[in-house]
Amino acid sequence: MTTLHTADAAHAWGMQLAPTLAAGDVVALCGNLGAGKTHITRGIVAGMASQAAVTSPTFTLVHEYLDGRLPVFHFDFYRMESAAEVIGIGWDEFLTEPGVIIVEWADMFPDLMPPNTRWFHIEALPDGSRHVTEGPHTK
Repeated sequence: MTTLHTADAAHAWGMQLAPTLAAGDVVALCGNLGAGKTHITRGIVAGMASQAAVTSPTFTLVHEYLDGRLPVFHFDFYRMESAAEVIGIGWDEFLTEPGVIIVEWADMFPDLMPPNTRWFHIEALPDGSRHVTEGPHTK
């Protein structure tokens, strides 16, 4: 378990995670609203040497950051209502791309996530810090 005390720490943690990622990797970020999923994603994208301004794709569903070491495809499943809707936006095609996929709210459709997914569970604590635990998705 890792404790992140600030948004800057979440960003830095994401930057440290980036070099461990390779083409075809899928990162699942799970946690309540405000847990820091997008801050971590910003760090991962920056750690890929991208200059992109990362924002949450809540309303656009997916953002593509193509200027770094590897392409990053950033999904947000929060507003998706069904697995069919996720598949309808081209999910299966993105899984074959030679890049890294990051999914916020991946726990909404865990059956769509490939077996090699790296699951990160983020828990916001009363003092404002976050605990991040890597481990399999549990229902």
